[in-house]
Amino acid sequence: MESMNEDANTVKEPSKLVTYLVVSVKITVYIFLMLGFTGILAAVCIKPLSFFKISGILEEVVMQSAFLAGSFLAAWFLLKNWDRLPIANLGLSLKGRAKDIFWGTFVALAIYAVGFGILYAMGEVEIAAVHFSAYDLLLSWILMLLVALTEEIAFRGFVLGHLLTAGVNRFVALFLSSALFSLMHIFNPNFSLIAFLNILLAGILIGSTYIYTRNLWFAIALHLFWNWLQGPILGFEVSGGRLGGTLLSLELPEENIINGGTFGFEGSILCTALMIIAIVITLKLQDKFRTRRPPQCRVQKT
Repeated sequence: MESMNEDANTVKEPSKLVTYLVVSVKITVYIFLMLGFTGILAAVCIKPLSFFKISGILEEVVMQSAFLAGSFLAAWFLLKNWDRLPIANLGLSLKGRAKDIFWGTFVALAIYAVGFGILYAMGEVEIAAVHFSAYDLLLSWILMLLVALTEEIAFRGFVLGHLLTAGVNRFVALFLSSALFSLMHIFNPNFSLIAFLNILLAGILIGSTYIYTRNLWFAIALHLFWNWLQGPILGFEVSGGRLGGTLLSLELPEENIINGGTFGFEGSILCTALMIIAIVITLKLQDKFRTRRPPQCRVQKT
């Protein structure tokens, strides 16, 4: 009799295949919701921008704010109504994350200091002029912060977070979320195979601490300063595009896969090598110290 009661009270766990299918559907729904919310909010912003004749980088800041809101609202809606979890589950808590912000910033600075230094020494890039505008640099920093928040909430906080919660191996989850992150850039100007590979590697590097900490601030800081240093400071295109003025005006004696050509540093094989080195170092350090800073456990409600 007791055995029968135990069998009746036993809740059968869903198979891994079912769990993976559910999380795939959830991520797909999230992407469509994000695009939908973003489209609506962007449409709302168009008339005020036209009425006040706002253009240039300030216009980009306003539109990117709509993209951030769309990314956040889609995540909030699904976390609340599907997962029954708070928005804090994305990993946006700032408490005790000053070191993460520092190291994210440091990694971006180190890669560009080494990368730009090598390209300049090789004659692959030349500085044609220097233009300093505090206003442009501040607005571009705000824009890159909004971009970093939008993409990290979407691809690390929601996509990678849900893959990890579903029980996908952390390195497989990191690869899959990074591949999706790279594919979302496929319509950028001058996109190429090397650009795809480098943005995939960038996603792995950016998310390399999240698989241990479940916190986004290393990723946000690295993403922010990666874009800001690449474009507004050093004068490269950012993922094939250029927004506003730059501190340095660069000339490329030849557009090739060493200097990245018209896609920017993310189209360079030097970028590939530096990111692989940074990924290996970051993952080894995180693996070494993971017992000192265990990840926050996500509770999947049913």
